[in-house]
Amino acid sequence: QVQLVESGGGLVQAGGSLLLSCAASGRSFSSYAMGWFRQAPGKEREFVAAITSSGGSTINADSVKGRFTISRDNAKNTMYLQMNSLKPEDTAGYYCAAVQTRNPNAAYYTRSTYSYWGQGTQVTVSS
Repeated sequence: QVQLVESGGGLVQAGGSLLLSCAASGRSFSSYAMGWFRQAPGKEREFVAAITSSGGSTINADSVKGRFTISRDNAKNTMYLQMNSLKPEDTAGYYCAAVQTRNPNAAYYTRSTYSYWGQGTQVTVSS
C-alpha cells in the first residue's frame, strides 16, 4: 500500500510556471507506475501525464504536450510535474495516482487503472 501527498499548487499568472510534487510513503515506490490527473469544477477528472515505474518512459495528454514534464526520483519516493507556459484553462485540482505493476515499461492514462490517489493540490491560473 502507498499513501500519496501532493504539494506545490498555488495561484500563478498566465505564462508562469509551477512545480508540483507527489510524495509517497510506504514500501516499494519503484514498483508503482504513477500518473497526474486534474479536475476542474463541473468537469470529470482527466488524464494529464503518466510515467513508468522505472521512470524511463512518459506519456502526456495532447493539451499539455510541450508545456508539462512528468518525472520521478525513486530514491526520494517522489514524483514531479513541471508546468510551464500555464494557461487559464489549466486551472484545476491536480491529483497524483499510483498503481503497482510488474512491468517497468508500462504507463497508464486510464483513470480506473490506478489504485491509490492523493488528496489533490489546487492550481489557479489567472489571465
